Amino acid sequence: MLDLPPHAAEVAALADLPASLGERAEAILEPLRRVIPFQAARIALLDPELRQHDLLSCHGYDDRIRAYMTTREDYDEVESLGLHGAAPLRVQDLPVAAEEIHSWMELFRPAGFREGLGVGLVTRGGHRVGLLGLNTDSPAYPSPAACNLVQMLAPTIAYAVDPLRSLTVLARIVQGMTAATVLTMSGGTLPLPGLPTHPLLEAHSAVLPAAVTHLGGTPDYAMFLAPYDRTPAEAGHVRITLFGCQGWRPRHLRAVLAVSPPGDLCGLTGAELEILGALVEGATAASIAVVRGIPVGMVEGYLERVQIKLAVPDRIAASLRAAREGLYVPTMLAAGIRS
Repeated sequence: MLDLPPHAAEVAALADLPASLGERAEAILEPLRRVIPFQAARIALLDPELRQHDLLSCHGYDDRIRAYMTTREDYDEVESLGLHGAAPLRVQDLPVAAEEIHSWMELFRPAGFREGLGVGLVTRGGHRVGLLGLNTDSPAYPSPAACNLVQMLAPTIAYAVDPLRSLTVLARIVQGMTAATVLTMSGGTLPLPGLPTHPLLEAHSAVLPAAVTHLGGTPDYAMFLAPYDRTPAEAGHVRITLFGCQGWRPRHLRAVLAVSPPGDLCGLTGAELEILGALVEGATAASIAVVRGIPVGMVEGYLERVQIKLAVPDRIAASLRAAREGLYVPTMLAAGIRS
């Protein structure tokens, strides 16, 4: 009989380990190995946009199997067999005979495996994180008791390797943060655990494409202002802070966007913040005048007042300070979004 509570407590402790996702995945396999005699295992993250898995921890498989595990074919097979579900399934439990499963007959069985188990890693909040797979060289394992253990531990393992959890920590760094979301490579958004979202962070918002134009820097970080005239906005604006996710896994995560109060605007008006936005993006006084349909002299007057309010000697310094402190409205938002 498996002694479930001690192993559950150990995995729960490892889930909060101050380490990377990969390190937590590696650590969690150890207590599982002590009660389930598996010869190979993988913990993989789900990339729903590429329809692939990103391997966090993978042991005991040959190069052919490892390569297959990151393909769309593997993703589709896992999906069709129901292995992304919250209930563990062994090969003998699958809805089709093992002889009809391409990967089992062509890859796993020739490698010496005789049984296996797969379970979706789904958080208690219902967020699909990835997949846990185990394989053994004996048809006697995993046992029914082992399946019960895995089912009990799967939500905790999902919590341990959930990349959105780490991104939530990143969003909380923003002073006064009131809402946040994750922007994906397809232009969609994902909610962050425990954090509210905001109308300016929804899929239709002009803030999202404006944020994309700020990605790719070194560091991959930026701040800007967005017009917003509803509570709790101050002075008709909120601050958008973004952190790029390049290098994070899975690869469909593009950036974290956080909303916070605008902070000290140095007395700059809405029009001046928009003029600064054009300046930050490299526009000249003449081109700003054309776009806004106003005389060049009026733009020059705006820029003079901006320099005084920012206490800088020239327009270059004004542009640099505005970019560094996020004291501008990007031109993509300058038409006055009021969502």
